[in-house]
Amino acid sequence: MRIEAEGLTKTFNRRVIFRDVSFALGIHQVLRVVGRNGSGKSTLVKIVAHTLSPTRGSVAFRTESSGAAGESPQRLIGLVSPYLQMYDEFSAYENLELGSRIRGLRPVNERMETLLSMVGLFARRHDAVRTYSSGMKQRLKYAFALVHTPPVLILDEPMANLDAEGMDIVRRIMEEQRREGILIVATNDLNDLDSFDFQIDLNATH
Repeated sequence: MRIEAEGLTKTFNRRVIFRDVSFALGIHQVLRVVGRNGSGKSTLVKIVAHTLSPTRGSVAFRTESSGAAGESPQRLIGLVSPYLQMYDEFSAYENLELGSRIRGLRPVNERMETLLSMVGLFARRHDAVRTYSSGMKQRLKYAFALVHTPPVLILDEPMANLDAEGMDIVRRIMEEQRREGILIVATNDLNDLDSFDFQIDLNATH
């Protein structure tokens, strides 16, 4: 598995958000994206996750079996960010079932239960998400992002709304992702991730 980004540039209303961002990542590698508020961190990770198009440049996901075209990024990526919302009227368990189905996979009960236990939500798995605190909803986003065992995990402000216990859970998730796949972390807080292979500072790309 490999991600190759070349010459990524994004403009809004003639304002350059960032320009000519390039990187290449393989298995067991970690990219940290930093920059001041408004520098384009969230915009960049949306482009990498294929939820937003760049003004110029490209992002390719390459696997040994499929080459550059291959499998849909939706099946390869798990994304956690403050702007993503869970379905409040559904339970945590139902959200994970839906997450599996929209990726074209059959929900696996054991996998969903393991993830909900990992993020500390197993006891509340059948409660409507609207009854959750902001920290519980953030934990659920991690279970949702991991339900399909993605080789690429992208985290935007990974510690948002989390208490100390939740932060410890996220650190364990990041360590596991480094061992098993590719990790991209965009953050304002350099303490969120202090071990990485590459860094992009968007303050320097304008």
